[in-house]
Amino acid sequence: MIPSAISADLHTSSLATRFRAGPLVFAPDQATARFESWLADVAPEQADAIRDVLRSAPALATAVHSIAEASPYLFDLIRADAARLLRLMRSDPDERFKTLLETSATEVAAASEEASVMASLRRLKAEAALLIALCDIGGVWPVMTVTKALTDLAVGAVQMALRFLMRQEAARGRLNPNNPDMPEQDSGLVVLAMGKMGAGELNYSSDIDLIVFYDLEAPTLAPDIEPQPFFVRVTQGLSRILQQRRPDGYVFRVDLRLRPDPASTPVAISTVSALNYYEREGRTWERAAMIKARACAGDIIAGDVLLAEIAPFVWRKHLDFAALTDVHDMKRQMQAFRGQTEVAVEGHNVKVGRGGIREIEFFAQTQQLIAGGRHPELRVRPTLRALEVLAESNWITHQARDELTVAYEFLRRVEHRVQMIADEQTHTLPDTIDSMERFARFFGYANRAAFARDLLAHLQCVQAHYEKLFEGDPTGTAKLPDVDYGAGPQDTRLLDHLHALGFKKPVMVATTLQQWISGAYRILKVETTQRALRDLVPPLIAELARAEAPDNAVVAFDRLLQALQRGGRLITLLDQNRDLLSLVALVLGAAPRLGDMLARQPQILDGLIDPRFFGAMPDRAELSARLAATLADAGSYEEFLDRLRLFGQESLFLIGTRILSGTVSTQQASVAFADVAEGIVGTVHRLVSDQFAASYGRIKDQHTAILAMGKLGSREMTASSDLDLILIYDFDHEQPDSDGDRSLHGAQYFARFTQRLISAFTTRTNYGVLYDVDMRLRPSGRAGPVASRLDAFAEYQEHEAWTWEHLALTRARVISADPEFRARIEEVIRNVLTRPRDHAIIASDVAEMRRAIALEKGEDDVWDLKYAAGGMVDIDFIAQYLQLVHAHEAPDILAVNTLAALDNAARLGFLPQQAADVLRPAARLYQDLTQILRLCVSDKFDPKTAGDDLLRLMVRAGDAPDFSSLEARLRETQADVRVLFERLIGGGGTNVSS
Repeated sequence: MIPSAISADLHTSSLATRFRAGPLVFAPDQATARFESWLADVAPEQADAIRDVLRSAPALATAVHSIAEASPYLFDLIRADAARLLRLMRSDPDERFKTLLETSATEVAAASEEASVMASLRRLKAEAALLIALCDIGGVWPVMTVTKALTDLAVGAVQMALRFLMRQEAARGRLNPNNPDMPEQDSGLVVLAMGKMGAGELNYSSDIDLIVFYDLEAPTLAPDIEPQPFFVRVTQGLSRILQQRRPDGYVFRVDLRLRPDPASTPVAISTVSALNYYEREGRTWERAAMIKARACAGDIIAGDVLLAEIAPFVWRKHLDFAALTDVHDMKRQMQAFRGQTEVAVEGHNVKVGRGGIREIEFFAQTQQLIAGGRHPELRVRPTLRALEVLAESNWITHQARDELTVAYEFLRRVEHRVQMIADEQTHTLPDTIDSMERFARFFGYANRAAFARDLLAHLQCVQAHYEKLFEGDPTGTAKLPDVDYGAGPQDTRLLDHLHALGFKKPVMVATTLQQWISGAYRILKVETTQRALRDLVPPLIAELARAEAPDNAVVAFDRLLQALQRGGRLITLLDQNRDLLSLVALVLGAAPRLGDMLARQPQILDGLIDPRFFGAMPDRAELSARLAATLADAGSYEEFLDRLRLFGQESLFLIGTRILSGTVSTQQASVAFADVAEGIVGTVHRLVSDQFAASYGRIKDQHTAILAMGKLGSREMTASSDLDLILIYDFDHEQPDSDGDRSLHGAQYFARFTQRLISAFTTRTNYGVLYDVDMRLRPSGRAGPVASRLDAFAEYQEHEAWTWEHLALTRARVISADPEFRARIEEVIRNVLTRPRDHAIIASDVAEMRRAIALEKGEDDVWDLKYAAGGMVDIDFIAQYLQLVHAHEAPDILAVNTLAALDNAARLGFLPQQAADVLRPAARLYQDLTQILRLCVSDKFDPKTAGDDLLRLMVRAGDAPDFSSLEARLRETQADVRVLFERLIGGGGTNVSS
C-alpha cells in the first residue's frame, strides 16, 4: 500500500511501483550504513523524498542497499545526482527513456561546439545507464528489452554524434548536403553496427563494434575534397566524441577493428576495397560477424545496398558444412586459451566458457551459415529470433529452441549483473567461494548454492545441445589424406603432402617418419607401441605442421622419442587423447624452450597426465611441500643442486604449458613463476647458509636476507625472467669475525657467502642452470660490494641513490629472512619511499630516463612490448612515479605490483579513473602477450616469420578475432598509453585529467 503522502508522486507505471524483484544484501548493516552515510550529505528535502519512495517500495529499497554494497559503478551514479535518482524512481521508465533520447537529440542539434556534444551525450549515458540497470535488476523490463534499450542508446548516440560532425563539415564548406538538418543522408558514408549492437543485443558494459565504409563517388562532398581523408577524419571524430574519457565519463568504447585487415587499413575504407576484400580473402569468422551487421547511422540506404552486395560472401549458394568445422575450431580455441574447457561456477566465463552465451550464438550462427544461402528465412540478426526460425524450419527441435532460449536469457542476466559491478567489459564470475556468495546475493539468490544449481543446469544444457551439433569428428582428423607416412623420401606423393602442409624440409621429415614407422628406436621395438605410433602419426604431423617452425617441431618430437626409456604408455596416451596430443604438439611447435626441456627430460611430461594439472595452481605452501619432498633424500650437495634444477624446470614446464593450454591466466602464471623462484631461493639460501657456516662458522648475531627486485619482486615473472637480487646482512659490529676454523672478517664473510649463493644458482650441472642472477640493482651497481650491510644500504638509499634506484625500490620485496630482520629491512624501504619529494624533479628524472632507454633500446617496434613507445616501460614508470610522489601523504599507494599500484593510485584519487581505465587493460594486454612471447620466441618477434600456432596463441591471448585486429588494438593501446605518459610525466608531472 502506497502511503497517501506520496501517492501523488508515484503512479502505477513508475519504476518504484513496478519494481518486483531484485538483489539481496550480503551484509545488511554495512550496506545500510553506507547508503545512509551518502544520504546524510544530500539536501534534506531530497533525502526525505528518497526515503519516502524507498519505504513505499521495499524491493527497490533492498536493491539500492545491495547496490551500495556490491556495485561501485552504480552507486557512484546514484551518489553523483540525488535528483536524478529521485526522478528515475518516480518516472515511467519507458517514457523516461524515450524522453532522454529525444532531449539529448535536441541538445546535440543545438550545439555549436564538440565539448557541448560530449557533455550532453555523457549526461544521456549516465542517466540511461542507471535507469536500464534498475529496470534490469528489478525485473521491470525483461532481459531482451534491456538489451534493446542498451542498443537504442548506442545507436542514438552514434547518430547524434555523426550528425553533429557532418553539420560541422557542411558549415566549413566541405559537404553540400541535400538536407542540411540531416547531412548524413545521401552522403555515401555508411556506419555498420556489428555483433550484439547489430542484432539489438548489447550487453550492459559492451563496447560497440562499428565498421565505417564510404562511397568513392561521395555525391555530397565538395568538389575539391578527397573522400578518404575526409571520411577518416569524420570517423576519428566520431570515435573521439563517444569514447574519450573525461571527468564526466565516456559514452561508449568504440571498436573499429572488425573492418577488413585493420592493422593496415584506415578507420574508414571504401566500399570498393571492402567488396574486393570479402570476395578475395574474407574468413568464416567475418561471415559469422556479418550475419548481425546492419546500417545504424550515416547513409542508411547506401548501407542496405552495401549489405546486399556483401550477401553472397555471407550466404553461400550451397549447403556450407565446412563452416561448421571452422566455427567449432574458433570456439574450441577461445575456450582452450581461457581455460574454459569445463563447466564450472567460480571463475567461469559465461560468454566463451563451456555452456556459455557464445555456444548458443555459434549454435545458431553455424546453422545459419550452413543453410542461409538456400533458405533466406534463416537470415535474421537476433539470436533468439534465429533459434525461433531454425525451429520453425525444422533445423532444430522446439525443445532445443525453448531450452536454449531460457538459458540465453538467464546467462545474459548474469553477464549484465557481473558488468554492473564496475562497468567493466567482463564476463567472468568471481573466482572465490566468498566473492561468489556476495555475487549470488547481488543477483537475487539466497546463497551461492542456489545460484550454482541454476547456473550449472543451464550451462550443462547448452553444452549438451552444442556438442550434438558438432559430434562426429571434433578434431577434424577424419579429413586427413590417405598417404603412406612410412614410404620414405622417395615417395613423391608423401613429399608433396608434407610440402602442402607447410614443411620446408619434406625430405628430412619423410626420412624421420620412415624411422619412426620402421621401429628404429628402442621404445618402438614393442609391437603395441609401434602400432599406436602408426595410428598417431597422421594427426601428429597435422598438428606439428601448424607450428612456428614445423620442421624443428618434428625434430623435437624425434628427440623425445629417442630420449624415452619407456614410451608405450606415452604413445598410447597421445593416440587415445587427441587433446593431449594437440597440447604436446603445441609445446613442441610453439615453445622451443619447453620443447627442448621435454626432449631432454621426457619424465616431466607426467605432470600433464596428473589430474592436478587442470586444477587450481599450487600456492606457495604446496610448492614448498613438493620441493621439500623432492629434496628429502638427496645424498650430496651436487645431487641437491640437480634436484633443485629438475624441480625448477618441471615447474617452469608445467606453468608454461598451462599458459599455452589456457588452463591458467597469465596473471596467475606470473605469480606461479615467482612462487617457484621464491621457494627455490629460500631453499638455496638456507642450504648455503648451513654449508658456509660448516666451513667458516658464524658471526655473532648475524642475519642475512635476500631482497627480490624487478619481476620477482613484483611477482610478474615470465618463463625467461632472471632473478634480480640484493643480499643484505647485519651482525654484531663489536665481534666481526666468524667463529669457524677458517675465520673470515665481517664484509669479507658476507661477500664470499654471496658468491657461494650466486654459484648455487648459476653453476651448470647435469640439469643445466637454475636461474641467471642479476645483482646490478645493489647499491652502486657493479662498482659496489656484492652484499650490503643494512645500515650502509639505508645510508645509501637515503643520501646517494638516484631516482631510478628509488623507482626500482618500489618493487623490492624481502623473500628470505628471519622475521625480525625482514621487518627491519621493510622499515628502511618504507622510510625511503615515503619521504617527501619534489613532483617536478621526479617527473623530469623519469622522463629523462625514458628518453635514454628509447635511445638505447629503440621504441619504434610495436611488438617490442616492453620498450615500444606506450609500452610496458611507460606504464611501469607511471605506476612507480605515482608511488614516489604520493607515498609521503598516502603510504597506502605503495604496492610492488604494477596493476595493484595503479588500482591504489586510482582509489586514492591520484590517478583519474579515465586514465586508470586505459592503463590497467593495457598492462594486462602487454603481460598476456609477453608471457606467450617469452615462452615461444627466443629473439625478437616477427609476425612475418611466425608460425600459425604462435599467431593463434597471440590472437587468443589478445582476445582478438584475428592477428590484424590484434595488431591494430596494440597500436591503438600504445598510442593511448604514450599520450598519458606525456601528459602525466613527460609534461613535468601535470595532472593527466587537465
